[in-house]
Amino acid sequence: MGSRESTGIGGALLIGYCIYFDRKRRSDPNFKKRLRERRRKQKIAQEKSGLARIPDLKDPGAVQQFFLDEIQLGEELLAQGDYEKGVDHLTNAIAVCGQPQQLLQVLQQTLPPPVFQMLITKVPTVSQRIVSAQILAEDDVE
Repeated sequence: MGSRESTGIGGALLIGYCIYFDRKRRSDPNFKKRLRERRRKQKIAQEKSGLARIPDLKDPGAVQQFFLDEIQLGEELLAQGDYEKGVDHLTNAIAVCGQPQQLLQVLQQTLPPPVFQMLITKVPTVSQRIVSAQILAEDDVE
């Protein structure tokens, strides 16, 4: 038996092993229940983090609509004096913006310095959460 043959047999065994356990996992009566529970928990976590309706970043129309909605909502909340939530929405917009530096320059000129500083502080964490949420959404295709 040559090394090629043993590699082929090993590969076939690995594939067979994967197929067997995938079928076993999917035929488990609690599989769908656990999958729904995991998705529900992810949705709750996203809602708590303020990222419940992150668009598909591959869909330019959805991203543009999300961006415009977040800018509008952020401006409305800032006008009402709710700086914390207003900054959260503006930060979401920056995270999906194609040219965040230009947007930050505009916001720096229009926002009061303390509010702009609050915004700058939140940008890295919100951007990372949006990327993470997008990765989770892509990985959850089962």
